[in-house]
Formats: sequence, C-alpha cells, structure tokens
Amino acid sequence: MSWSRTVAREMVHRSSVAEVLLTDVRPDGTGGFEAAACWPRSHATFPRDGSDLHSPLLVVETLRQLGIYLPLRYFGVAPTAHLLIGDLYFALAPDREPRVGHGGTEVTCAIAVRKVRRDADGAVTGLRLDVRYACAGTDFARAGGGARFVDPDGYRAVRNRYDDDAERADPARLPAPGRAPDPAANPASNRAANRASRPAPDDRPEPSALAVTGHGDVVIARRHGGLAIEPADPRHPFFFDHASDHVPGMVLLEAARQAAAEASGGALLRPVSGRLVATRFTEHAPAARIEPVPHHRTCVFRVRQGPACTAYGVLGYGRHAV
Repeated sequence: MSWSRTVAREMVHRSSVAEVLLTDVRPDGTGGFEAAACWPRSHATFPRDGSDLHSPLLVVETLRQLGIYLPLRYFGVAPTAHLLIGDLYFALAPDREPRVGHGGTEVTCAIAVRKVRRDADGAVTGLRLDVRYACAGTDFARAGGGARFVDPDGYRAVRNRYDDDAERADPARLPAPGRAPDPAANPASNRAANRASRPAPDDRPEPSALAVTGHGDVVIARRHGGLAIEPADPRHPFFFDHASDHVPGMVLLEAARQAAAEASGGALLRPVSGRLVATRFTEHAPAARIEPVPHHRTCVFRVRQGPACTAYGVLGYGRHAV
C-alpha cells in the first residue's frame, strides 16, 4: 500500500484535494479490498482538543470516501450516478487508537463488500461495506454502512416524490428559523410560545462548548426551546466542499454530536461509537430540528423536518470492543 499521493478527488466527491483521505485502494485477492488512508496531523474542522487522538469522525469520512470510490472504480457505477447512504455505523477501541505523531497517520483499511444488488440488466444498484481500520498492525476501529446508486433520471424522480410529500406535509405552517409561529397556523402553540422567553435569532452555543474550533464550525442553533440544524457557514470547507441539494449525512452526524454536547452540558463530547439511519432526505429549508436525549454514556437522537422523521441514531461514549 502507498501513502505517497491521494486518489483523484473526483472519485471521492471532493472539490478540495486537501479533504481527500484515501491514497491507495486495491483488491485483496479474496473478494474484498484493502485501502490506505492518510489522516492529517491537524484538521481545521476536527481539532484534537489538546489530546493526541484524531477525531472519530475521520473514521466516518474515510468510510464515506470508500463508499464512493469502490463503486465507481470497481463496480461499474457511472460517474453521473447519485450515491445515497442509507445507514452507517462506527466504533473505536480508545485504548488502541493511533496517537498523532509528527506527520500524517498512515491508516490501513480491510474492506468486505456484501449484499451487492443489481438491476435486471446487471448494473449494480446498491451494496454494503464493512471496514476494519488498523495502524502499525493494530486494529483500532470498524465502520460500515449501506448505499444505493441512482441514475440522474431516477434521482430526479426520487427528489420529486419527496418534494410532493413535503408539500402535502405543508412545512409553511411551521415557524421558519428565528421567526415566531403564525398565530393562524396554530393558536394554542403560539400562546404557549408567547408565555416563554425566546432566544435571540442568532443564539448559538459557543464553539468551545461543542469542541469545535470556531463559530463557523457550529452547525446547530437554539430555536424556540429546541435545537435546529443551521450550519453557521453554508460554505464550510469540509461540510459543504461541494454543492448538495439536501443536508449531507456528515452534517447530520456532526449536528447530532454537537446536540449531544449541548444537551449534556458538555459531558458528552467525543463519541467512540455511533449509528445513523437516514429514512428520507433532510432538506436545507425549513431548518430541521434535532432532538437529543442523553442517558448515561449514550445519546439517542432524532432529526425532524415538519412532521416527518428524516434520520435517527445513537452515539456512544463508553468503551466498545472492536
């Protein structure tokens, strides 16, 4: 395996070469694949908070890049296809995680591909990955998930279906971020809101309370007694490296992590395991709500947009076997 140069940025759907983690991917001769990834010593979005450990979300980002590269390179999926992640999981062994050294951390990945789905013409339409991560011969993490691949026409049909569902749900009856509810839409809830003090429209948690570097890295906001997914920087170099017509899964996962930190008063900051299931697209507007429920060393969460649950999952902060 080689860590000398990154793979082509287009093969992992990144605009910036600096955000490409994969450096080598090849078949392992047994039906699976092996890959090399280089994790930077410092990352602007995922700081180490004074510790010598990488952000656990780099595990997920490596999985995301593998989930794009492998179908495009080895399974004949067209470059014009839309790759949709349905679910993902990750788990680390904190006592075996690699420590940050003087340069990038050289990570190796052993990848198993299963449940490959094909259409009537034999084209691959979906698969699942299970990845084990190692550094210097020591396994320290695992991750996996499922994805499906949709051609442009199919994607437009899927998006139109969700747009129709959104219109039937009538999200206009919900308050827009930073705006009071319309009294005609729901008089009872409006009266209750009037009795409660409302946060300022730009009320966000402090970055230090969420373990992020700056205000632009905050992706949640306090709205009407709850939390909304509202990235402070809609052109964030990592979360919005390229344009997307919906909220990316990495944003949902980071919003869940930040919401857990906020709801726990800073007790839950660095998850070592997690699972995310996306049941439908989360749109940019109206802003989705994220509902975290911390309990001991876990935090379950749900993403709601209008009456619909668009995603849900759990983050773990204890020790997990890998």
